[in-house]
Amino acid sequence: MRLALLVSGSKAMLESLKREKVKVIFGIPGGAIMPFYDVLYGDPDIRHILMRHEQGAAHAADGYARASGGVGVCLATSGPGATNLVTGIATAQMDSSPVVSIAGQVPTAMIGTDAFQEADVFSLMLPITKHNYLIRKAEQVPRVVKMAFEIAVAGRPGPVHVDIPRDVQLEEAEVIYPSGRILDFKDPSAGASSLAKAIKMIAEAERPVIFAGGGIITSGACSEVLMLAELLGAPVVTTLLGKGVVPETHPICLGMIGMHGSRITNRAVIECDLMLAVGVRFDDRATGNVQSFAPKARIIHIDIDASEIGKNVRVDLPIVAGVKETLTSIYKNLAASQEKLKKTVWGERINQLRRELPEEDLNQSQGGSVVTPPLIVRTVMKVLGEDDIVTTEVGQCQMWTAQYLKVRRPRTLITSGGLGTMGFGFPAAIGAKVAKPSSVVVDMAGDGSFLMNCNQLATAVEEDIPVVVVVFNNRYLGMVRQWQELFFGKRYSATYLGETPNFVKLAEAFGGQGWFVERASELEPALREAVKCGKPAVIDVQIPKEYNVFPIIPPGRGLQDMVG
Repeated sequence: MRLALLVSGSKAMLESLKREKVKVIFGIPGGAIMPFYDVLYGDPDIRHILMRHEQGAAHAADGYARASGGVGVCLATSGPGATNLVTGIATAQMDSSPVVSIAGQVPTAMIGTDAFQEADVFSLMLPITKHNYLIRKAEQVPRVVKMAFEIAVAGRPGPVHVDIPRDVQLEEAEVIYPSGRILDFKDPSAGASSLAKAIKMIAEAERPVIFAGGGIITSGACSEVLMLAELLGAPVVTTLLGKGVVPETHPICLGMIGMHGSRITNRAVIECDLMLAVGVRFDDRATGNVQSFAPKARIIHIDIDASEIGKNVRVDLPIVAGVKETLTSIYKNLAASQEKLKKTVWGERINQLRRELPEEDLNQSQGGSVVTPPLIVRTVMKVLGEDDIVTTEVGQCQMWTAQYLKVRRPRTLITSGGLGTMGFGFPAAIGAKVAKPSSVVVDMAGDGSFLMNCNQLATAVEEDIPVVVVVFNNRYLGMVRQWQELFFGKRYSATYLGETPNFVKLAEAFGGQGWFVERASELEPALREAVKCGKPAVIDVQIPKEYNVFPIIPPGRGLQDMVG
Protein backbone atom coordinates (compact mmCIF):
# COMPACT_ATOMS: atom_id res chain seq x y z
CA MET A 1 0.00 0.00 0.00
CA ARG A 2 1.38 3.39 -1.01
CA LEU A 3 1.04 6.16 1.56
CA ALA A 4 0.04 9.70 0.56
CA LEU A 5 2.43 12.42 1.71
CA LEU A 6 1.44 16.01 2.49
CA VAL A 7 3.86 18.24 0.59
CA SER A 8 3.83 21.37 -1.56
CA GLY A 9 3.66 21.16 -5.33
CA SER A 10 7.25 22.41 -5.51
CA LYS A 11 8.54 19.72 -3.17
CA ALA A 12 6.56 17.12 -5.08
CA MET A 13 8.19 18.37 -8.28
CA LEU A 14 11.69 18.17 -6.80
CA GLU A 15 11.14 14.68 -5.42
CA SER A 16 9.65 13.53 -8.71
CA LEU A 17 12.68 14.77 -10.63
CA LYS A 18 14.98 12.93 -8.24
CA ARG A 19 13.01 9.74 -8.79
CA GLU A 20 13.66 10.18 -12.51
CA LYS A 21 17.37 10.32 -11.65
CA VAL A 22 17.77 13.92 -12.79
CA LYS A 23 21.22 15.17 -11.83
CA VAL A 24 21.39 18.45 -13.77
CA ILE A 25 18.93 21.23 -14.64
CA PHE A 26 19.73 24.11 -17.00
CA GLY A 27 17.62 27.15 -16.25
CA ILE A 28 16.91 30.75 -15.27
CA PRO A 29 14.65 31.72 -12.33
CA GLY A 30 11.82 34.24 -12.31
CA GLY A 31 8.73 35.18 -10.38
CA ALA A 32 6.39 32.40 -11.49
CA ILE A 33 8.89 29.60 -10.88
CA MET A 34 10.42 31.04 -7.71
CA PRO A 35 8.71 28.63 -5.29
CA PHE A 36 10.36 25.70 -7.01
CA TYR A 37 13.76 27.43 -7.00
CA ASP A 38 13.29 27.95 -3.27
CA VAL A 39 13.00 24.20 -2.59
CA LEU A 40 15.84 23.53 -5.04
CA TYR A 41 18.11 25.87 -3.04
CA GLY A 42 21.02 23.97 -1.53
CA ASP A 43 19.77 20.55 -2.66
CA PRO A 44 22.77 18.20 -2.83
CA ASP A 45 21.37 15.83 -5.45
CA ILE A 46 20.56 18.11 -8.39
CA ARG A 47 23.01 20.55 -9.91
CA HIS A 48 21.41 23.70 -11.29
CA ILE A 49 23.36 25.47 -14.04
CA LEU A 50 22.38 29.10 -14.43
CA MET A 51 22.26 29.92 -18.13
CA ARG A 52 22.24 33.47 -19.51
CA HIS A 53 19.27 33.05 -21.85
CA GLU A 54 16.47 30.50 -21.81
CA GLN A 55 17.11 29.47 -25.42
CA GLY A 56 20.58 28.46 -24.26
CA ALA A 57 19.02 26.47 -21.42
CA ALA A 58 16.94 24.45 -23.89
CA HIS A 59 19.93 23.88 -26.19
CA ALA A 60 22.13 22.85 -23.23
CA ALA A 61 19.49 20.34 -22.10
CA ASP A 62 19.32 19.08 -25.69
CA GLY A 63 23.12 18.71 -25.89
CA TYR A 64 23.10 16.90 -22.56
CA ALA A 65 20.45 14.48 -23.84
CA ARG A 66 22.23 13.77 -27.12
CA ALA A 67 25.62 13.20 -25.50
CA SER A 68 24.35 11.10 -22.61
CA GLY A 69 21.52 9.18 -24.26
CA GLY A 70 19.28 10.26 -21.37
CA VAL A 71 16.79 13.05 -20.83
CA GLY A 72 17.83 16.70 -20.61
CA VAL A 73 15.92 19.09 -18.33
CA CYS A 74 15.52 22.85 -18.65
CA LEU A 75 13.67 25.31 -16.44
CA ALA A 76 12.22 28.79 -16.96
CA THR A 77 9.70 31.22 -15.59
CA SER A 78 6.43 32.24 -17.23
CA GLY A 79 5.86 34.62 -20.14
CA PRO A 80 9.13 35.60 -21.85
CA GLY A 81 11.06 32.96 -19.93
CA ALA A 82 8.91 30.20 -21.38
CA THR A 83 8.64 31.74 -24.85
CA ASN A 84 12.42 31.98 -25.00
CA LEU A 85 12.50 28.20 -24.65
CA VAL A 86 10.44 27.71 -27.81
CA THR A 87 13.27 27.73 -30.37
CA GLY A 88 15.28 25.23 -28.34
CA ILE A 89 12.30 22.94 -27.83
CA ALA A 90 11.43 23.08 -31.53
CA THR A 91 15.05 22.15 -32.28
CA ALA A 92 14.79 19.12 -30.00
CA GLN A 93 11.49 18.09 -31.60
CA MET A 94 12.86 18.22 -35.14
CA ASP A 95 15.87 16.11 -34.16
CA SER A 96 14.03 13.65 -31.88
CA SER A 97 15.90 14.63 -28.73
CA PRO A 98 14.33 13.79 -25.34
CA VAL A 99 14.06 17.03 -23.37
CA VAL A 100 11.68 17.84 -20.51
CA SER A 101 11.10 21.56 -20.20
CA ILE A 102 9.41 22.98 -17.11
CA ALA A 103 8.09 26.52 -16.83
CA GLY A 104 6.29 28.44 -14.15
CA GLN A 105 2.93 29.97 -14.96
CA VAL A 106 0.82 32.73 -13.44
CA PRO A 107 -1.59 31.56 -10.70
CA THR A 108 -4.47 29.47 -12.00
CA ALA A 109 -7.06 32.15 -11.14
CA MET A 110 -5.18 34.63 -13.35
CA ILE A 111 -4.78 32.43 -16.42
CA GLY A 112 -6.48 34.11 -19.36
CA THR A 113 -6.48 37.60 -17.81
CA ASP A 114 -3.34 38.87 -19.58
CA ALA A 115 -1.62 38.98 -16.21
CA PHE A 116 1.96 40.17 -15.88
CA GLN A 117 4.29 37.77 -17.68
CA GLU A 118 1.46 35.52 -18.83
CA ALA A 119 1.64 33.65 -22.11
CA ASP A 120 -0.39 30.71 -23.37
CA VAL A 121 2.63 28.45 -23.32
CA PHE A 122 0.48 25.32 -23.43
CA SER A 123 -0.79 26.30 -26.87
CA LEU A 124 2.60 27.53 -28.04
CA MET A 125 4.21 24.21 -27.18
CA LEU A 126 1.53 21.98 -28.71
CA PRO A 127 2.94 21.80 -32.26
CA ILE A 128 6.60 21.48 -31.19
CA THR A 129 6.44 18.79 -28.49
CA LYS A 130 5.41 15.18 -28.25
CA HIS A 131 3.07 16.17 -25.43
CA ASN A 132 2.65 18.92 -22.89
CA TYR A 133 0.86 19.51 -19.62
CA LEU A 134 -0.68 22.33 -17.61
CA ILE A 135 -0.81 21.18 -13.99
CA ARG A 136 -3.76 22.55 -12.06
CA LYS A 137 -3.47 20.67 -8.75
CA ALA A 138 -0.43 19.86 -6.63
CA GLU A 139 -1.59 16.26 -6.29
CA GLN A 140 -1.11 15.84 -10.07
CA VAL A 141 2.59 16.67 -10.00
CA PRO A 142 4.16 13.22 -9.43
CA ARG A 143 2.10 11.50 -12.12
CA VAL A 144 2.61 14.30 -14.66
CA VAL A 145 6.38 14.36 -14.15
CA LYS A 146 6.66 10.60 -14.50
CA MET A 147 4.49 10.65 -17.62
CA ALA A 148 6.60 13.46 -19.10
CA PHE A 149 9.81 11.46 -18.76
CA GLU A 150 8.26 8.26 -20.08
CA ILE A 151 6.77 10.00 -23.11
CA ALA A 152 10.04 11.81 -23.87
CA VAL A 153 11.88 8.53 -24.44
CA ALA A 154 9.09 6.23 -25.66
CA GLY A 155 9.22 5.21 -29.32
CA ARG A 156 10.63 8.12 -31.28
CA PRO A 157 12.08 10.42 -28.58
CA GLY A 158 11.19 14.09 -28.31
CA PRO A 159 10.52 16.97 -25.95
CA VAL A 160 7.70 17.22 -23.42
CA HIS A 161 6.72 20.49 -21.74
CA VAL A 162 5.23 20.97 -18.27
CA ASP A 163 3.61 24.25 -17.20
CA ILE A 164 3.11 24.63 -13.45
CA PRO A 165 1.27 27.70 -12.07
CA ARG A 166 2.76 29.53 -9.13
CA ASP A 167 -0.11 28.71 -6.75
CA VAL A 168 0.18 25.00 -7.57
CA GLN A 169 3.83 25.13 -6.56
CA LEU A 170 2.84 26.61 -3.18
CA GLU A 171 -0.27 24.48 -2.61
CA GLU A 172 0.05 21.59 -0.20
CA ALA A 173 -1.65 18.33 -1.02
CA GLU A 174 -1.45 14.65 -0.33
CA VAL A 175 0.56 13.18 -3.15
CA ILE A 176 1.39 9.64 -4.19
CA TYR A 177 4.52 8.92 -6.18
CA PRO A 178 3.85 6.30 -8.87
CA SER A 179 5.80 3.08 -8.60
CA GLY A 180 6.81 1.38 -11.80
CA ARG A 181 5.97 2.54 -15.30
CA ILE A 182 2.72 4.32 -16.14
CA LEU A 183 2.84 3.89 -19.92
CA ASP A 184 2.58 0.41 -21.34
CA PHE A 185 4.49 1.30 -24.50
CA LYS A 186 6.42 -1.31 -26.44
CA ASP A 187 8.16 -0.83 -29.74
CA PRO A 188 6.02 -2.39 -32.48
CA SER A 189 7.49 -5.51 -34.05
CA ALA A 190 7.84 -6.16 -37.76
CA GLY A 191 5.37 -8.69 -39.09
CA ALA A 192 6.63 -12.00 -40.42
CA SER A 193 5.33 -11.18 -43.89
CA SER A 194 7.14 -7.83 -44.01
CA LEU A 195 10.36 -9.38 -42.78
CA ALA A 196 10.16 -12.12 -45.38
CA LYS A 197 9.62 -9.57 -48.15
CA ALA A 198 12.50 -7.43 -46.92
CA ILE A 199 14.87 -10.41 -46.77
CA LYS A 200 13.89 -11.48 -50.28
CA MET A 201 14.34 -7.96 -51.69
CA ILE A 202 17.75 -7.58 -50.06
CA ALA A 203 18.96 -11.00 -51.21
CA GLU A 204 17.87 -10.30 -54.80
CA ALA A 205 19.44 -6.85 -54.99
CA GLU A 206 22.65 -6.41 -56.96
CA ARG A 207 23.47 -2.87 -55.86
CA PRO A 208 22.11 -2.34 -52.32
CA VAL A 209 22.72 0.74 -50.22
CA ILE A 210 21.96 1.21 -46.52
CA PHE A 211 20.67 4.73 -45.84
CA ALA A 212 21.29 5.34 -42.13
CA GLY A 213 19.71 8.07 -40.01
CA GLY A 214 19.75 9.33 -36.46
CA GLY A 215 17.05 6.86 -35.47
CA ILE A 216 19.68 4.13 -35.50
CA ILE A 217 21.75 5.96 -32.89
CA THR A 218 18.65 6.60 -30.78
CA SER A 219 17.70 2.92 -30.83
CA GLY A 220 21.22 1.68 -30.12
CA ALA A 221 21.36 -0.32 -33.34
CA CYS A 222 24.72 0.85 -34.72
CA SER A 223 26.45 -2.53 -34.43
CA GLU A 224 23.53 -4.22 -36.21
CA VAL A 225 23.86 -1.85 -39.16
CA LEU A 226 27.59 -2.49 -39.46
CA MET A 227 27.16 -6.26 -39.30
CA LEU A 228 24.48 -6.20 -41.98
CA ALA A 229 26.51 -3.89 -44.21
CA GLU A 230 29.58 -6.11 -43.95
CA LEU A 231 27.52 -9.23 -44.62
CA LEU A 232 26.14 -7.73 -47.81
CA GLY A 233 29.07 -5.62 -48.90
CA ALA A 234 26.51 -2.81 -49.00
CA PRO A 235 27.87 0.72 -48.65
CA VAL A 236 26.40 2.86 -45.86
CA VAL A 237 25.33 6.42 -46.60
CA THR A 238 24.07 8.68 -43.84
CA THR A 239 22.04 11.72 -43.02
CA LEU A 240 23.70 14.56 -41.13
CA LEU A 241 22.34 13.20 -37.85
CA GLY A 242 23.32 9.68 -38.86
CA LYS A 243 27.04 10.48 -38.94
CA GLY A 244 28.71 8.05 -36.54
CA VAL A 245 26.21 5.22 -37.04
CA VAL A 246 29.20 3.30 -38.40
CA PRO A 247 32.77 4.59 -38.06
CA GLU A 248 33.37 6.94 -40.95
CA THR A 249 36.92 5.65 -41.16
CA HIS A 250 35.50 2.23 -42.10
CA PRO A 251 35.63 1.53 -45.87
CA ILE A 252 31.97 0.47 -45.84
CA CYS A 253 30.91 4.04 -44.98
CA LEU A 254 30.67 6.45 -47.90
CA GLY A 255 29.55 9.46 -45.87
CA MET A 256 26.70 11.95 -45.91
CA ILE A 257 24.26 12.31 -48.79
CA GLY A 258 22.35 15.31 -50.01
CA MET A 259 22.82 18.98 -50.75
CA HIS A 260 26.35 19.08 -49.34
CA GLY A 261 27.05 15.37 -49.39
CA SER A 262 29.97 13.81 -51.21
CA ARG A 263 29.94 13.08 -54.92
CA ILE A 264 30.54 9.37 -54.39
CA THR A 265 27.73 9.08 -51.85
CA ASN A 266 25.17 10.77 -54.04
CA ARG A 267 26.32 8.76 -57.04
CA ALA A 268 25.88 5.51 -55.10
CA VAL A 269 22.30 6.51 -54.29
CA ILE A 270 21.61 7.31 -57.93
CA GLU A 271 22.95 3.93 -59.10
CA CYS A 272 21.65 1.62 -56.34
CA ASP A 273 18.84 -0.83 -57.09
CA LEU A 274 17.78 -1.26 -53.45
CA MET A 275 17.80 1.24 -50.60
CA LEU A 276 17.39 0.00 -47.04
CA ALA A 277 16.44 3.24 -45.29
CA VAL A 278 16.61 3.00 -41.51
CA GLY A 279 15.63 5.70 -38.99
CA VAL A 280 15.51 8.50 -41.58
CA ARG A 281 13.01 11.23 -42.44
CA PHE A 282 13.92 11.66 -46.12
CA ASP A 283 14.21 15.39 -45.48
CA ASP A 284 14.69 17.72 -48.42
CA ARG A 285 18.34 18.51 -47.63
CA ALA A 286 19.13 14.80 -47.95
CA THR A 287 17.00 13.92 -50.97
CA GLY A 288 17.06 17.00 -53.18
CA ASN A 289 14.20 16.83 -55.67
CA VAL A 290 12.28 13.75 -54.53
CA GLN A 291 11.12 13.02 -58.09
CA SER A 292 14.65 12.02 -59.04
CA PHE A 293 15.76 10.52 -55.72
CA ALA A 294 17.18 6.97 -55.98
CA PRO A 295 15.53 6.56 -59.39
CA LYS A 296 16.52 2.91 -59.91
CA ALA A 297 15.92 1.67 -56.38
CA ARG A 298 13.23 -0.20 -54.58
CA ILE A 299 13.02 1.31 -51.10
CA ILE A 300 12.52 -0.48 -47.78
CA HIS A 301 11.86 2.01 -44.99
CA ILE A 302 12.19 0.90 -41.36
CA ASP A 303 11.10 3.45 -38.77
CA ILE A 304 9.40 3.52 -35.37
CA ASP A 305 7.28 6.51 -36.43
CA ALA A 306 4.51 5.56 -38.86
CA SER A 307 3.97 9.21 -39.81
CA GLU A 308 7.36 9.29 -41.55
CA ILE A 309 6.59 6.37 -43.86
CA GLY A 310 5.78 7.63 -47.34
CA LYS A 311 5.62 11.23 -46.16
CA ASN A 312 8.26 12.54 -48.53
CA VAL A 313 9.45 9.67 -50.72
CA ARG A 314 7.68 6.68 -52.26
CA VAL A 315 8.35 3.48 -50.34
CA ASP A 316 8.05 -0.03 -51.76
CA LEU A 317 8.08 -1.81 -48.40
CA PRO A 318 7.18 0.08 -45.20
CA ILE A 319 8.10 -1.49 -41.88
CA VAL A 320 6.86 0.35 -38.78
CA ALA A 321 8.89 -1.28 -36.04
CA GLY A 322 11.75 -0.96 -33.62
CA VAL A 323 14.97 -0.60 -35.59
CA LYS A 324 17.26 -2.77 -33.47
CA GLU A 325 14.95 -5.78 -33.33
CA THR A 326 14.12 -5.56 -37.04
CA LEU A 327 17.73 -5.32 -38.19
CA THR A 328 18.67 -8.22 -35.91
CA SER A 329 15.97 -10.40 -37.48
CA ILE A 330 17.01 -9.46 -41.03
CA TYR A 331 20.67 -10.14 -40.31
CA LYS A 332 20.08 -13.51 -38.69
CA ASN A 333 17.89 -14.72 -41.55
CA LEU A 334 20.30 -13.56 -44.23
CA ALA A 335 23.36 -14.90 -42.42
CA ALA A 336 21.69 -18.30 -42.09
CA SER A 337 20.87 -18.55 -45.79
CA GLN A 338 23.04 -20.46 -48.22
CA GLU A 339 23.02 -17.69 -50.81
CA LYS A 340 26.11 -15.72 -51.75
CA LEU A 341 25.12 -12.32 -50.42
CA LYS A 342 28.20 -10.14 -50.96
CA LYS A 343 27.76 -7.98 -54.03
CA THR A 344 31.31 -8.05 -55.39
CA VAL A 345 30.53 -6.35 -58.71
CA TRP A 346 28.85 -3.53 -56.78
CA GLY A 347 31.87 -3.31 -54.52
CA GLU A 348 34.13 -2.96 -57.53
CA ARG A 349 31.92 -0.17 -58.84
CA ILE A 350 32.11 1.66 -55.51
CA ASN A 351 35.90 1.41 -55.59
CA GLN A 352 35.87 2.80 -59.12
CA LEU A 353 33.77 5.74 -57.92
CA ARG A 354 36.26 6.35 -55.12
CA ARG A 355 39.01 6.71 -57.72
CA GLU A 356 36.94 8.88 -60.05
CA LEU A 357 35.37 11.11 -57.37
CA PRO A 358 38.01 11.95 -54.74
CA GLU A 359 36.67 13.72 -51.70
CA GLU A 360 39.51 16.23 -51.41
CA ASP A 361 38.48 19.85 -51.83
CA LEU A 362 40.34 20.20 -55.15
CA ASN A 363 38.30 23.13 -56.45
CA GLN A 364 39.41 25.48 -53.72
CA SER A 365 42.84 24.30 -52.69
CA GLN A 366 44.91 27.13 -51.26
CA GLY A 367 48.48 26.48 -50.22
CA GLY A 368 50.90 28.30 -48.01
CA SER A 369 49.83 29.98 -44.83
CA VAL A 370 46.11 30.40 -45.58
CA VAL A 371 43.83 28.66 -43.09
CA THR A 372 41.09 26.83 -44.99
CA PRO A 373 37.96 25.28 -43.46
CA PRO A 374 38.99 21.70 -44.43
CA LEU A 375 42.30 22.28 -42.63
CA ILE A 376 40.44 23.44 -39.50
CA VAL A 377 38.23 20.35 -39.41
CA ARG A 378 41.07 17.94 -40.07
CA THR A 379 43.19 19.58 -37.38
CA VAL A 380 40.38 19.23 -34.86
CA MET A 381 40.03 15.57 -35.84
CA LYS A 382 43.79 15.11 -35.41
CA VAL A 383 43.79 16.59 -31.91
CA LEU A 384 40.62 14.94 -30.58
CA GLY A 385 40.17 11.33 -29.52
CA GLU A 386 37.37 9.12 -30.78
CA ASP A 387 35.34 9.64 -27.59
CA ASP A 388 35.64 13.42 -27.69
CA ILE A 389 32.64 15.43 -28.84
CA VAL A 390 32.15 18.00 -31.57
CA THR A 391 29.11 20.27 -31.66
CA THR A 392 28.37 22.70 -34.44
CA GLU A 393 26.63 25.95 -35.01
CA VAL A 394 24.61 26.22 -38.23
CA GLY A 395 25.71 27.35 -41.67
CA GLN A 396 28.95 26.89 -43.56
CA CYS A 397 30.82 25.81 -40.42
CA GLN A 398 28.29 23.01 -39.96
CA MET A 399 28.59 21.74 -43.52
CA TRP A 400 32.39 21.90 -43.58
CA THR A 401 32.36 19.85 -40.37
CA ALA A 402 29.89 17.38 -41.85
CA GLN A 403 32.00 16.98 -44.99
CA TYR A 404 35.45 16.60 -43.47
CA LEU A 405 35.01 15.29 -39.92
CA LYS A 406 35.28 11.50 -39.77
CA VAL A 407 32.98 10.62 -36.88
CA ARG A 408 34.09 7.40 -35.26
CA ARG A 409 31.49 6.85 -32.55
CA PRO A 410 27.78 7.62 -32.19
CA ARG A 411 26.80 10.64 -30.06
CA THR A 412 30.10 12.41 -30.69
CA LEU A 413 28.74 14.82 -33.30
CA ILE A 414 25.92 17.02 -32.01
CA THR A 415 24.30 19.42 -34.45
CA SER A 416 20.96 21.03 -35.25
CA GLY A 417 19.66 19.16 -38.27
CA GLY A 418 15.97 19.66 -38.91
CA LEU A 419 15.50 23.22 -37.66
CA GLY A 420 18.98 24.48 -38.52
CA THR A 421 19.18 26.65 -35.42
CA MET A 422 21.92 29.27 -35.34
CA GLY A 423 23.24 29.65 -31.82
CA PHE A 424 22.74 25.96 -31.02
CA GLY A 425 26.31 24.72 -30.89
CA PHE A 426 27.82 26.57 -27.93
CA PRO A 427 25.10 25.92 -25.32
CA ALA A 428 24.78 22.36 -26.68
CA ALA A 429 28.53 22.00 -26.07
CA ILE A 430 28.01 23.12 -22.47
CA GLY A 431 25.33 20.47 -22.01
CA ALA A 432 27.46 17.81 -23.67
CA LYS A 433 30.46 18.63 -21.47
CA VAL A 434 28.34 18.38 -18.34
CA ALA A 435 27.06 14.99 -19.52
CA LYS A 436 30.54 13.74 -20.47
CA PRO A 437 33.05 15.62 -18.31
CA SER A 438 35.95 13.37 -19.30
CA SER A 439 35.50 14.16 -23.01
CA VAL A 440 36.97 17.18 -24.75
CA VAL A 441 34.09 19.16 -26.29
CA VAL A 442 34.68 21.50 -29.24
CA ASP A 443 32.07 23.76 -30.85
CA MET A 444 32.67 24.41 -34.54
CA ALA A 445 31.23 27.87 -34.95
CA GLY A 446 30.59 30.48 -37.57
CA ASP A 447 31.12 34.01 -36.29
CA GLY A 448 27.49 34.96 -36.94
CA SER A 449 26.09 31.88 -35.26
CA PHE A 450 28.39 32.09 -32.23
CA LEU A 451 27.38 35.70 -31.63
CA MET A 452 23.78 34.58 -31.06
CA ASN A 453 24.62 32.78 -27.81
CA CYS A 454 28.13 33.94 -26.93
CA ASN A 455 26.68 35.29 -23.66
CA GLN A 456 26.82 31.67 -22.45
CA LEU A 457 30.57 32.23 -21.98
CA ALA A 458 29.54 33.63 -18.62
CA THR A 459 27.85 30.33 -17.78
CA ALA A 460 30.82 28.27 -18.93
CA VAL A 461 33.27 30.35 -16.86
CA GLU A 462 31.20 30.63 -13.69
CA GLU A 463 30.22 26.95 -13.74
CA ASP A 464 33.74 25.78 -14.68
CA ILE A 465 32.70 24.05 -17.90
CA PRO A 466 35.80 24.10 -20.13
CA VAL A 467 34.56 23.85 -23.70
CA VAL A 468 36.49 25.06 -26.74
CA VAL A 469 34.92 27.20 -29.47
CA VAL A 470 36.63 27.27 -32.87
CA VAL A 471 35.30 30.26 -34.82
CA PHE A 472 35.42 30.08 -38.62
CA ASN A 473 35.70 33.85 -38.92
CA ASN A 474 34.84 35.18 -42.38
CA ARG A 475 32.93 38.29 -41.17
CA TYR A 476 29.80 37.16 -42.99
CA LEU A 477 26.63 35.22 -42.44
CA GLY A 478 28.51 32.78 -44.59
CA MET A 479 25.91 30.36 -45.93
CA VAL A 480 23.47 33.13 -46.77
CA ARG A 481 26.27 35.04 -48.48
CA GLN A 482 27.20 31.93 -50.48
CA TRP A 483 23.63 31.56 -51.72
CA GLN A 484 23.57 35.25 -52.60
CA GLU A 485 26.76 34.73 -54.60
CA LEU A 486 25.56 31.64 -56.43
CA PHE A 487 21.86 32.30 -56.89
CA PHE A 488 21.30 36.06 -56.40
CA GLY A 489 23.95 37.64 -58.58
CA LYS A 490 26.39 38.42 -55.73
CA ARG A 491 23.98 40.91 -54.20
CA TYR A 492 25.16 40.60 -50.61
CA SER A 493 22.11 41.95 -48.86
CA ALA A 494 22.49 42.28 -45.06
CA THR A 495 25.06 39.49 -44.70
CA TYR A 496 28.29 41.39 -43.93
CA LEU A 497 28.85 41.38 -40.16
CA GLY A 498 31.64 43.95 -40.06
CA GLU A 499 35.04 43.69 -38.44
CA THR A 500 33.86 43.34 -34.83
CA PRO A 501 34.05 41.85 -32.30
CA ASN A 502 37.52 40.80 -31.28
CA PHE A 503 36.69 37.27 -30.12
CA VAL A 504 39.90 36.91 -28.12
CA LYS A 505 39.06 39.97 -26.04
CA LEU A 506 35.44 38.78 -25.79
CA ALA A 507 36.56 35.48 -24.29
CA GLU A 508 38.93 37.23 -21.91
CA ALA A 509 36.23 39.70 -20.85
CA PHE A 510 34.13 36.76 -19.63
CA GLY A 511 37.11 35.18 -17.85
CA GLY A 512 37.99 32.63 -20.50
CA GLN A 513 41.00 32.40 -22.77
CA GLY A 514 41.38 33.29 -26.41
CA TRP A 515 43.69 32.67 -29.35
CA PHE A 516 43.93 34.53 -32.66
CA VAL A 517 44.90 32.39 -35.64
CA GLU A 518 45.57 33.72 -39.13
CA ARG A 519 48.30 31.35 -40.38
CA ALA A 520 48.02 27.60 -40.94
CA SER A 521 51.09 26.94 -38.76
CA GLU A 522 49.37 28.59 -35.76
CA LEU A 523 46.24 26.44 -35.80
CA GLU A 524 47.28 23.15 -34.23
CA PRO A 525 49.36 24.70 -31.41
CA ALA A 526 46.48 27.01 -30.52
CA LEU A 527 44.00 24.15 -30.47
CA ARG A 528 46.21 21.99 -28.28
CA GLU A 529 46.76 24.86 -25.86
CA ALA A 530 43.03 25.60 -25.72
CA VAL A 531 42.23 21.98 -24.94
CA LYS A 532 44.83 21.90 -22.14
CA CYS A 533 44.09 25.29 -20.58
CA GLY A 534 41.23 24.04 -18.42
CA LYS A 535 39.07 27.08 -19.11
CA PRO A 536 36.38 27.96 -21.64
CA ALA A 537 38.38 28.91 -24.71
CA VAL A 538 37.72 30.66 -28.01
CA ILE A 539 39.99 30.30 -31.05
CA ASP A 540 39.35 33.07 -33.56
CA VAL A 541 40.43 31.58 -36.91
CA GLN A 542 40.62 33.91 -39.88
CA ILE A 543 39.44 32.20 -43.08
CA PRO A 544 39.00 33.60 -46.61
CA LYS A 545 35.87 35.72 -46.63
CA GLU A 546 34.33 34.17 -49.74
CA TYR A 547 35.36 30.55 -49.28
CA ASN A 548 32.38 28.39 -50.23
CA VAL A 549 30.98 25.01 -49.29
CA PHE A 550 31.28 22.68 -52.27
CA PRO A 551 29.88 20.52 -53.66
CA ILE A 552 26.33 21.86 -53.53
CA ILE A 553 23.04 20.88 -55.10
CA PRO A 554 21.13 23.99 -56.22
CA PRO A 555 17.67 24.33 -54.64
CA GLY A 556 14.99 22.33 -56.40
CA ARG A 557 17.50 20.07 -58.17
CA GLY A 558 18.33 16.40 -57.66
CA LEU A 559 21.36 14.49 -56.41
CA GLN A 560 22.63 14.19 -59.98
CA ASP A 561 22.93 17.99 -60.25
CA MET A 562 25.84 18.62 -57.87
CA VAL A 563 28.03 21.59 -58.75
CA GLY A 564 31.34 22.93 -57.54
